[in-house]
Amino acid sequence: MLQALIIFVAQLLFVPVLTLRTIMMVKGMKEKAAAMGMLEGIIYVVALGIVFSDLSNYMNMISYALGFGIGVYIGQIIEQKLAIGYVTIEVNIMQKNEDLTNRLREVGFSVSTAEVEGMNEARRYRLDCTARRDREKEFIEIVSKFEPSAFIVSYEPRNFKGGYITKAMKKRKEKFMRSKAKVS
Repeated sequence: MLQALIIFVAQLLFVPVLTLRTIMMVKGMKEKAAAMGMLEGIIYVVALGIVFSDLSNYMNMISYALGFGIGVYIGQIIEQKLAIGYVTIEVNIMQKNEDLTNRLREVGFSVSTAEVEGMNEARRYRLDCTARRDREKEFIEIVSKFEPSAFIVSYEPRNFKGGYITKAMKKRKEKFMRSKAKVS
């Protein structure tokens, strides 16, 4: 029974580490991915070694599978909480909305605007933003407050270079937080 518990806990650790290592590889974080890979390997060998030491012990095999399944779930939760990387968000609205654009910029989002042609050659306005993934929900909440019927789509860019995102976003957010603290 102790072996089954060790295997289960090892899998609860192994799969989230596997998830994070995979994400770090995709995001180009080589050193962190390598470190996670080493940890992953150690956990994997220990858990599998216990399972293979007694193939007649079905409790160990069930613990391995159950731990793996729950570990996948935990790994997804951790990934969502960490929100590593960036997201590009495109917003389509019916009319130009300076208040919305100004508010997004005020809280530190980069926003580019363009007039575009929609269905039946109707004039629409598009807002483009690249932000840290951990701020995606905040961005969508602000847009929804100003434009409840906006069409919003987001996706993860593989890479980008230059532009507003790296330095100015941080400075603008810090400025907003200071002004918000003064009002409170």
